[in-house]
Amino acid sequence: MSATSERRERERAQRHQMIIGAARELAETEGWEAVTTRRLAERVEYSQPVLYSHFTGKDAIVGAVALDGFAELADHLRRARLAAPGPALRAVGAAYLEFATARPALYQAMFVLPTDLKFASDDTPAPMRACFDEFVACFRAGDEQSGLAAEVTWSALHGMAVLSGSGRIPGAWQRERLDLLVSRFADDQAAPPLA
Repeated sequence: MSATSERRERERAQRHQMIIGAARELAETEGWEAVTTRRLAERVEYSQPVLYSHFTGKDAIVGAVALDGFAELADHLRRARLAAPGPALRAVGAAYLEFATARPALYQAMFVLPTDLKFASDDTPAPMRACFDEFVACFRAGDEQSGLAAEVTWSALHGMAVLSGSGRIPGAWQRERLDLLVSRFADDQAAPPLA
């Protein structure tokens, strides 16, 4: 590859990331309904055709934002799990709820809005698998039900995040909900922390 081709690829990757960042910033300040290709083109100072050369439409942009979010979430959960003084599940659950509360627009892109991202399939992107693996790591290594326990736990946490975020259940009781969940699922013999 020539130096010119390398430079073009680098510029394209930077432009791609700039569009993702602009979409995320716009969604965080004005909501996802404000994220349109016209608004993004204005923000990043490129034409709409340039945006379409990177993304097929809004769903693809949301998917790219979501994928960045999964990478952030996986790192956040991993750090919480490795630093956990008690049950890793409590630390991971608290970190998950904290993430959802602190980044509502990003969380919405990851779990609520339509995207082409697939969970639990051969096509699941690595950042999404890494998030799930952090939940699995909270349970006993080698237990054939650890994946199922991770799914149920993640589902419960997602329900808590969405319901409290929408005001359908009081946010003030989040810690008690987490304590109840951990008391039902925590395993004193969870897998040791992965390096």
